[in-house]
Amino acid sequence: MSEISQNPETFLDEARRLLPEVVQLRRLIHRRPEIGLTLPHTQGAIIDALGDLNLQITTGKQLSSVVAVLEGASAGRTVLLRADMDALKIREATGLDYASEIDGAMHACGHDSHTAMLVGAARLLASQRDRFAGRIIFAFQPGEEGYAGARLMIEEGLLDRYGTPDGAFAIHITPRHPSGAVFSRPGPVMAGAGTFRITIKGQAGHPAEPHNAIDPIPIASEVVLALQTYVTRRVKVFEPAVVTVTAIQAGSHDLGAIPEVASLTGTIRAVSDETRIHLFGAVRELAANIASAHGAEAEVKVDAGYPPVVNNPDVVEVIGRVSRELFGKDHFRLLPTPIMPSEDFSYILQRIPGAMAFLGARPEGQRDVSDIHSPQMVMNEDAMAVGVALHASVALHLLHQPRD
Repeated sequence: MSEISQNPETFLDEARRLLPEVVQLRRLIHRRPEIGLTLPHTQGAIIDALGDLNLQITTGKQLSSVVAVLEGASAGRTVLLRADMDALKIREATGLDYASEIDGAMHACGHDSHTAMLVGAARLLASQRDRFAGRIIFAFQPGEEGYAGARLMIEEGLLDRYGTPDGAFAIHITPRHPSGAVFSRPGPVMAGAGTFRITIKGQAGHPAEPHNAIDPIPIASEVVLALQTYVTRRVKVFEPAVVTVTAIQAGSHDLGAIPEVASLTGTIRAVSDETRIHLFGAVRELAANIASAHGAEAEVKVDAGYPPVVNNPDVVEVIGRVSRELFGKDHFRLLPTPIMPSEDFSYILQRIPGAMAFLGARPEGQRDVSDIHSPQMVMNEDAMAVGVALHASVALHLLHQPRD
C-alpha cells in the first residue's frame, strides 16, 4: 500500500492543503448551476481542473458527463469514484457572495461540493500514482435529480469501457450533521422512489343534482384514504414504504358545476425494490376498483424511478475503518435505519459492490440549519477536506483488497 495511505495524518494534511482550490472550484460551479443532462459550463470547469493531471478523459454523448481514468504503477484492481454535478430548479436565498447567478437554479443538494471533492481526490491520487497498482475511474455525472444520469452513463460504457470496477464509492453531504462526521450502513441506505398520476373521469353535472352526475372529487378523496390504509395494512413494517399524494386537481372556482375530471399526483418510496414495484401495482388496482365502484374510470400512469441504494457490507466496513483512521474513532457512525430520499447511484450499486457514505457539513456554530433542497441551504466548506481524504483513502483500500 502507498506510503500516504499508511500514514492517515499525512493523507488528511494533503487534503487540507488542497482545500483552497477545492473551495474555489466549488464556488465557481455554485455561481453557474446547470440543470439536467446538459451541463456545458460545469463540464468545462471539471475538464480544466483535471487538465494537468495526465488522466485519460472522455466525455458523454447523451449527457455532459466527464470520465477521467488514472492508471497506477502497474495492473491491478479497478475502483470507481462518482460525483453528481447537476443543480435543482430552486431560486437561491442564501445571500452568499458566490450565490447562484442563474435565476431559478441552485446547487441546493451539494452536488457542487461533490464535484469539487472528487476533483481534489483526483489531484491527491494522481500525485501518488507511482505508489499503487490498479486503475481509478473518476465519474462526474449529470442528471441525478430525476434524469437517471447514472443509468445513461452505464449505457455509454461506464462500467465496461475502462475495465469492470471491483468496487465503487460515492459521498453525499448533509448540512444537518456535524461537520466532518461520516455516516453509512450496510444494506439498504436510501429508498427507491417513483411517481404516479391518477386521472379519474366521472360525469360533469349540477351541484344541486349530484345524483345525475358522477362526482370525481369524492372518488379521488377515497383513493387518497385507501392508499394510506394500504401502506399501513398491506406493507411489511420491516420494509418501510411511504406513499404521499402531493397534489389534487379538480374543477374550478365555478360553484355551479361538478367537474368531469379529478387528478392525483404523488410519490412512492420504499427500501425494498419488491415493495416499491408491488406498490405501483397496488396504486393501479385501488384507483381502478374504487373508480369502477362509483361508475367512473381511472387512468393510472407510473414512473418507477430509481431503485433503492443498497450498500455492500464489506465496502461499508472499509469506509468505517478508513474514517476512524483518518479522522478519529468518533467520526464514523452507523445509520440505524435507511433514509427515504432516493439516489441514482443505485444503478451502479446494482452491478458493482460499493457503497455511499454521508458527510456532515453543518456550518460552524449553527444547530438549526436548512436541509438539502432548501433555498437557504449552506454548508461548512471545511468538511470538503474530509471528503477529499475519504474518497482517496477508500479508493486505495479498495484497490488493495484481494480479488475474489
